[in-house]
Amino acid sequence: MSPLPSPRPLPRLRGVDRARFEAEIVPAGRPVVLEGLVADWPAVAAGQTPKGLRSYLAGLDAGRPVQVFRAAPEVQGRYSYSDDLKGRNHGPVQMGLTTLLDEMLALAGESQPASVYAGGVPAPLCLPGLAEANPMPLLDPARERLTSLWVGNRSTTATHWDLPQNLACVIAGRRRFVLFPTTQVANLYVGPLDFTLAGQPISLVDVDAPDLERFPRFAEAWAEAEVAELAPGDAIYVPSLWFHNVGSLEPVGAMVNFWWRDGPQWLTTPMFTLFHALLTLRDLPPREREAWRVFFDHYIFQTGGEPMVHIPEDARGLFGPMTPEALARLRAMLARPLTR
Repeated sequence: MSPLPSPRPLPRLRGVDRARFEAEIVPAGRPVVLEGLVADWPAVAAGQTPKGLRSYLAGLDAGRPVQVFRAAPEVQGRYSYSDDLKGRNHGPVQMGLTTLLDEMLALAGESQPASVYAGGVPAPLCLPGLAEANPMPLLDPARERLTSLWVGNRSTTATHWDLPQNLACVIAGRRRFVLFPTTQVANLYVGPLDFTLAGQPISLVDVDAPDLERFPRFAEAWAEAEVAELAPGDAIYVPSLWFHNVGSLEPVGAMVNFWWRDGPQWLTTPMFTLFHALLTLRDLPPREREAWRVFFDHYIFQTGGEPMVHIPEDARGLFGPMTPEALARLRAMLARPLTR
């Protein structure tokens, strides 16, 4: 197997303010590293030492149990499926956040430690005051967002996509991000969509040791990959649906991220549409399926512009403005066939 070339480095910027972020970076729809964006955070100052990080986060710990992934040393922090893709190579356990931090510090001195990792810990519930003490300068304080903590020892979060936009901020240890555009989905060999490790489908390819005999098209994805290493105080912007692989490179590491979505609040995940299409589209005869692609392009993706421009707005039915009444009618219409 021939070694793959090094991927392109991700663009890096300094001194980005909210106006530039909103006017240039988000509309461009491409990931970028924001060097030193949160270097003045108290969490970053505390995270200069493992004990400092432990003390800071334990001081905010509300005492709620969090889900922790734990894996044997031979897994080397690469959380994935069992060989038959029907199980996991690790086990989820519940523990207190401070207990997890103590375990991380104890494992830091071992040459081949077990892996422990908690991701997506909701800050408002589990660490009240964390977001207020460490504000995100690029987001309007009034914008609805989800603020989460990611903490663990050396580990790798498999390549996956997220629906929301993401600002991930390193507060302790170093992190490596490898990113792929959404267009590479066919070359990343994504695992089961309805049995995931932590909510999001993941690529089955180990980016650090890809098996190109089993996954030959991964070489095409790698040609489009971009990579960045983040130090404490750095942040990265990951647009919606960009694939990203995240490696925690230190015995003790922590990251805070901010997730948000643009669009009306009533929107749910398009993953529901994908699953619904299993009932309605996938197994149609090819000619009919292609004909439905035309309808979706016209009415949903609006490749030719507004499809209802020839109909008065108050006569467009469900294709008019999504009022509370229209939303209730739509939900009922979709639910009826599914409950028969």
